[in-house]
Amino acid sequence: MKMIAAMVQDEDADELLGALMEEGFRATRVSASGAFLRRSNAMILIGVEEGKVERALGIIKTHCHTRTVRVNPLEAPYLSEPVEVEIGGAVVFIWDIERYERF
Repeated sequence: MKMIAAMVQDEDADELLGALMEEGFRATRVSASGAFLRRSNAMILIGVEEGKVERALGIIKTHCHTRTVRVNPLEAPYLSEPVEVEIGGAVVFIWDIERYERF
């Protein structure tokens, strides 16, 4: 058993969860916010059987898109001038799970 934690943009989270459920995966969404841009994100936690990890990763890649946004100093006071940054996609962590129980 593996645990996948995918940090995704809020804009992608609902579509991703729907696609995971269609494929029979169980997932939990945890709200978060990024430190740099202070925008809403979601951490999607997915318990996955060993042989289904690549399928879950494929779904994440398909449904989490990068986009370019313009950030101005009013949104991020540590900036001195507006900048364009790429956001989105997913940051994924995968752990081995020693024990899993469902009640």
